[in-house]
Amino acid sequence: MWEWLLSPVDPGRRAHEVGFYLSWHARLMVLAWIVMVPLGILAARYFKVAPGQDWPRELDNQAWWVTHRVCQYGAAVLMVAALGLVLSAPPLVAVLPGPHALMGWTVLAMAGVQILGGVLRGTKGGPTDVQLRGDHFDMTPRRLAFEYLHKALGYVAWLLAVVTTFSGLWQANAPVWMWLGLGLWVLNLCVAFVWLQRQGRTVDTYQAIWGTDPNLPGNRRKPIGLGVRTVSK
Repeated sequence: MWEWLLSPVDPGRRAHEVGFYLSWHARLMVLAWIVMVPLGILAARYFKVAPGQDWPRELDNQAWWVTHRVCQYGAAVLMVAALGLVLSAPPLVAVLPGPHALMGWTVLAMAGVQILGGVLRGTKGGPTDVQLRGDHFDMTPRRLAFEYLHKALGYVAWLLAVVTTFSGLWQANAPVWMWLGLGLWVLNLCVAFVWLQRQGRTVDTYQAIWGTDPNLPGNRRKPIGLGVRTVSK
């Protein structure tokens, strides 16, 4: 069993020899995209209202927001470091262009758009801010564009990152245990998504922050995102 787990997934044809640069490139990318990014997504999608929070009497619990930012910005730092490793690898070690590289650059471009969108998303506003008026509180066109793009692109980027990760495993002829370990982790993440969705934890961001008053600007339009729910006052 141990011999099988440690053997390359494509035995007898290619060696699993990637060296320092590519091995650490892979580890950092896995930590970023397969661990930190999905945990940040889970926090943002399902924990805007924390377990035990007396919502809607208790509003704007920012634990999810802090978790989301730490995970996503931390992942971005790891991505940059991983990119630096693969770009600085010696010519004999560097991976030739192919599907993995193409998908990898695409995923990194999506991550860049996400970060830029976060910077340009506009002001918050609302009763808890310095001034009432704000892009988020008023749900201005600027904020609406950010909401639709950020949510849709985030899920697409993560799914593509998963495919890219497994293409990297194949390209490196990784041992069987890596395939099983990462496969089980991704499967558990998918199960968590389904279970939390069935629990009805996808509370609309606007209502999680400012409540269910139908007179508030954001409560006069449908929620943004598949499966996101609102509560009528």
